[in-house]
Amino acid sequence: MPPAFYIILSLVLFLIGVLGILIRRNLLVLFMCIELMLNSVNLALITFSRVFQNLDGQILAFFVITVAAAEATVGLAIILLVYRSRKVVEIDELKSMRG
Repeated sequence: MPPAFYIILSLVLFLIGVLGILIRRNLLVLFMCIELMLNSVNLALITFSRVFQNLDGQILAFFVITVAAAEATVGLAIILLVYRSRKVVEIDELKSMRG
């Protein structure tokens, strides 16, 4: 497949993630939209790395995957703690972070 296909797919996935963040108010959905945006950036990085025959993009994608894994762990823990304490996961109902 041509590299333009992967770049267009990456752009579409990124836009879906941005729209999800702007439209949805559920914490879990927002979290998944952030992960979708990170993965779309990884797809673009790997595509550019392959096109330019340079490994820097793949190394950066590996770094992004590592940061995303750590972010997923911390983010899910925070969402679980918010749900346990307030019984809601909607952003509009979480006005403050104080207990």
